[in-house]
Amino acid sequence: MNDYREYFDEVIEAHRLIEQWFASVQSPAVLENLLARFSPQFSMISPLGRVLDFEVLSELFLLAGAKKLGFRIELSELRGIALYDGGAVVSYREQQTDATGLHSDRRSTVVFEKQATGPIIWRHLHETFCKA
Repeated sequence: MNDYREYFDEVIEAHRLIEQWFASVQSPAVLENLLARFSPQFSMISPLGRVLDFEVLSELFLLAGAKKLGFRIELSELRGIALYDGGAVVSYREQQTDATGLHSDRRSTVVFEKQATGPIIWRHLHETFCKA
């Protein structure tokens, strides 16, 4: 059986940091720790089909810090798709809510790279909204 545990743990930890960053004032070190999880060659396809790179992601995080009061992320349905020497591909479901009552539900697939020194980094993310 393939062991995706460290990749699932990374999904959970990264979203914990994202939740904290969006919900309340944090030190610049929190943002630095968060961004260090992403490859400089990171790419993303947003739920609306927008293509983002690491620079755009960094700007998005910087501008969104402490802007979503009561922001919460709930993860579920973590599944391994592929596991190989240099990383893994996993999928998960992500539900977001905030104090205004805004709710989104999305399915995501992430490609991870595992660095020779050990850290796992996000290389590519594709998100799709779920229909209500």
